[in-house]
Amino acid sequence: MKKQNLHFSIAKTLLIAIALLFSFSQPGFAQDTEEEGTEQTEAQESESSSELGDATRGKELFQTNCAACHQRYKRSTGPALYGSLERAPSRQWLYDWIHNSTALIKAGDAYAVKIYNEYNQSPMTHFPQLSESDIDDILAYTEQPKPEPQVAQSADGSSTTTASGGIPTTVVLGILALVLLLLVVILVLVNKTLKRFAEAKGIEIYGDHTPQQKPLWKMVVENQFIVMIFAVVVMLVGSYGVYYYLMQIGVDQGYEPVQPIHYSHRIHAGDNQIECKYCHSSARHSETAGIPSLNTCMNCHMAISEVSEETATEEYSKAFYDGEIAKLYDAVGWDPEKHQYTGKTKPVKWVRIHNLPDLAYFNHSQHVEVGNIDCQTCHGPVEDMEIVRQEEKLTMGWCIDCHRTTNVKMEGNKYYEKVHEQLSKKYGVEQLTEAQMGGLECGRCHY
Repeated sequence: MKKQNLHFSIAKTLLIAIALLFSFSQPGFAQDTEEEGTEQTEAQESESSSELGDATRGKELFQTNCAACHQRYKRSTGPALYGSLERAPSRQWLYDWIHNSTALIKAGDAYAVKIYNEYNQSPMTHFPQLSESDIDDILAYTEQPKPEPQVAQSADGSSTTTASGGIPTTVVLGILALVLLLLVVILVLVNKTLKRFAEAKGIEIYGDHTPQQKPLWKMVVENQFIVMIFAVVVMLVGSYGVYYYLMQIGVDQGYEPVQPIHYSHRIHAGDNQIECKYCHSSARHSETAGIPSLNTCMNCHMAISEVSEETATEEYSKAFYDGEIAKLYDAVGWDPEKHQYTGKTKPVKWVRIHNLPDLAYFNHSQHVEVGNIDCQTCHGPVEDMEIVRQEEKLTMGWCIDCHRTTNVKMEGNKYYEKVHEQLSKKYGVEQLTEAQMGGLECGRCHY
């Protein structure tokens, strides 16, 4: 005897009917809503354009220059741009901020400093190439109020949302409910008719009996859609974990190794104020700062075989420092008693602290001599370090941020005279950042 399950077929029929009803009712409503929103947006654009600038052109400028960090109505990397005119002290302030935000911050402008601190002291990219009329066009676009859904007034004065053709939504929903009720009645009648046919044909019906439910875990495993979603989630989470792990490779901020001979930068660069480039002389003319030769140490330590009592600290005693000087004598083969070299030397295996990947090119002479950048900018306050550590991340993002925010020192620097004159006229500014001088080009560091 054949067995038929009527409940599942009826449920499927009902779901198909509901889907068809919504498919026929939604397009008109969506189309009208879209048209109303378009008309409202065009009216707002026209109003904003008359007060500020050309909103259409402003949208293009916004997409080109601003969209990477800003949205109009909600906070992104930077603040939401809608309402900027109300929040800013003046429109002229906005011009100055967009042209050179760093200058306002350094000048101590209260609102500029407030924004700078609020957004984790991440300076805004400068846009000296944008004219005031360009900024007005952008403001005309960003100052448009956010479109709101259209509402219609009912007879009693209350607002009622309408669907296509101006018919209230409640009426449409009432009609849909009535149609669904009729469908249910029809399906019940059809179900009874099918049962009578089944009994007449001798077909056993077991639709009235609830089949035994499978365990939840088994249902989940057998559902291909849920399995696929779970696999995608696991893949995304795993990919993020791998990405986070890989991004930490080579980032050794805070690395502070113990050297074979203890060298105190606090004593040499701090207390005795020895210039960094006296020991790291190759930083003036070479790509690398270089490891000082032990002969450089002996220029002073041929006469200095022990430290003074005042040099000692609670952690490092005078005897400790004198013992490290003795290690230096042993390495270079120096006899402090006879005051002469013995000829017996030992190599010192210094541990490298700052190490850039081979794919990145960095030239110390370009920064130290040409750019007049202090060593502490990258290496931190070495004059206060007993043991030298890696102060900064030295990542690509860290270098790019420096190029974007640091003004190049032009005073008395003949290297930049010609290029400064040309670029100052081009951008209309007195100070130039390295980014404005091409410091963000890939070939500068990777070739």
